[in-house]
Amino acid sequence: MPIQTVGVLGCGLMGSGIAQVAAAAGCRTIVREMDQRRLDDGLARIRRFLDDGVAKGKVTAGARDATLGRITGTTGVEAFAACDLVIEAVSEDLAAKTAVYQAVEPALAARAILASNTSSIGITELAMRTRRPDRFGGLHFFNPVPLMKLVEITRGLTTSEATFGALLDFARAVGKEPVIAPDQPGFIVNRLLIPYLLNAVRCLEQGLATREDIDTAMALGCGHPMGPLALIDLIGVDTTYAIANIMFDAFRDPAFAAPPLLKRMVLAGRLGRKSGEGFYRY
Repeated sequence: MPIQTVGVLGCGLMGSGIAQVAAAAGCRTIVREMDQRRLDDGLARIRRFLDDGVAKGKVTAGARDATLGRITGTTGVEAFAACDLVIEAVSEDLAAKTAVYQAVEPALAARAILASNTSSIGITELAMRTRRPDRFGGLHFFNPVPLMKLVEITRGLTTSEATFGALLDFARAVGKEPVIAPDQPGFIVNRLLIPYLLNAVRCLEQGLATREDIDTAMALGCGHPMGPLALIDLIGVDTTYAIANIMFDAFRDPAFAAPPLLKRMVLAGRLGRKSGEGFYRY
């Protein structure tokens, strides 16, 4: 059956973006956060993004209002009983994801598909933390979700053919271009991206160049939209650190070993744009 009602677990940067694109594509969308303050912040982020689109002439006022009208925020799980697809978008932490699955699954209909927006944790490992491993898959969006066209779709060893097909159809229905990623930590993009980002941090640590010159060199010399240190700030220093640790644990490859500076920044709360300071101040 086509996916008509979508649930999103988490209303942070990724969750709010996923909720927005699902609602913009015509799906009734239910988004959950742990408390009302975080939920209000996430819903306000969606409204600001759409208001900005209207101001720039990229979104009509009618489309904005229709999108917002399809989104319902909640701090509970009862409303998820109506969902055909539920997408988890919480932090890259196995225990946190498991706790969310345990909280929401009793409310889900038997037909519902559960997917993770994880950027690094194996899908089979996550699927086995649920009661529906055959109806579980990876659906990895990229930040900012409303603008980035790519979605990595991953099937675990237990993912059914029907679930895999439904995830492909959904990605295309919300205007994304899906690629099929292997069930290995980091999938395709982070398998290539994380060593590059970590090497940039090592170069900064070792005094190769200033942060500005490292970023300018890669942006202008390689045609990247931003340099690697600015990109870490956008992704989140803590998120980059967590992904690196997950991938190093899986592969034991020094290319995925997080530089000491990254750990110190996480301990100091310098998490990037979301905290106001990372490699740069915002």
